[in-house]
Amino acid sequence: MANCPSREEAIELLHEYTKSDSLRRHALGVEQAMRKMSEKYNGDPKEWGLTGLMHDFDYEMYPSIEDHPARGNEILKEKGYPASITEAIMGHATYSGVPRNTDMAKALFAVDELTGFIFAVTYVRPSKSILEVKPKSVKKKLKQKAFAASVNRDDIYLGIEELGVDLSEHIQFVIDALKEKADELGLKGSVETT
Repeated sequence: MANCPSREEAIELLHEYTKSDSLRRHALGVEQAMRKMSEKYNGDPKEWGLTGLMHDFDYEMYPSIEDHPARGNEILKEKGYPASITEAIMGHATYSGVPRNTDMAKALFAVDELTGFIFAVTYVRPSKSILEVKPKSVKKKLKQKAFAASVNRDDIYLGIEELGVDLSEHIQFVIDALKEKADELGLKGSVETT
């Protein structure tokens, strides 16, 4: 990963293509979840974090399935991102046809939609704090099709299956990862911690 662009360069590219605060927070959330996943699977935190950070950087500009993530992937290749990252990013879109053959690719797929869903669950809590979110409440909301309807539940369940993890444990893992950056991600809400 020595020749890979820095996180600062990645943030600059993310901000060039993504203007929405919510999409930027999603990118940061997936980055954080991926950094924690790298610890679990003995991966490189920088590589895994950059994969999470950049997985949707092109989505706002190129939202169609014909363009996302393929257009962004070409940009990342031009910027010197390694194949391990670009292939994992392609694999997070089931329609791309790119298989998820590495732990990093499987982890990205398993945390992407779930991270967005956990954000949504957090925002509907009275406190708007992830510090109060539990796997039980996330699982309950997953069953409500009208809640966060744009989140692909099939991808959440498939990602967990591919990674070979327990649903409740994986939800707790992602919640715990996001808690570590709650302030930066806008997920701390009004709960006071001592």
